[in-house]
Amino acid sequence: MIAIVENIEVVLRAFLTTLELLAVGALGAAVIGILIAFLRISPIPALRAIATVYTELVRNTPLTLVFFLIIVVLPVLDLGLNAKLGAFIALSVYTSPFIAEALRSGINGVPLGQAEAARSLGFSFGQTVTTIILPQAMRMVVPPLINVVIALAKNTSVASGFMVVELVAISKTLANQHGNEVMLILFGIALFYLVITIPLGLAANYVERKVAVLR
Repeated sequence: MIAIVENIEVVLRAFLTTLELLAVGALGAAVIGILIAFLRISPIPALRAIATVYTELVRNTPLTLVFFLIIVVLPVLDLGLNAKLGAFIALSVYTSPFIAEALRSGINGVPLGQAEAARSLGFSFGQTVTTIILPQAMRMVVPPLINVVIALAKNTSVASGFMVVELVAISKTLANQHGNEVMLILFGIALFYLVITIPLGLAANYVERKVAVLR
């Protein structure tokens, strides 16, 4: 633990990088996930098929392989990706199908009569989803979405293997420099992750209880 205290500025910078990976990854995953969820429930079979293939392909691909393809393979094509930007993209892409599935399950949980009533009033598919279905579904999907974000917070550690200096990367550096404090260093770094995941877990439990009362 002394090693962490002595290098607290470096550790805090790594912690901020982890938070940045989490925030940007979650935002990117939300944008892609919402789009994929809409495609999954689209009345057009071809769009549903595209979304299904994307979901199954990405969800069943190891995150390390996604990082490798984006950070190692794509730069060969001279696309101008640096390690950090590549990490943002990899985390967004990998997490998006989990968000999409959470949203889709919530949308499917809304009574079918809601959509039928909207259509009878002349609402289009987009209007029905955005103004009638999605607001009701969100109450049910917030807890699972928070759990996806918690998983994303832990998945940011994969970036350490691809030249991104976040918490796990700095723990490796400190462990190499202070071999007699390896366990304390790992414990200290784990505490930083708990600072992220415990509040998120409490928030998920709180929202779940509130939703249960509203039902």
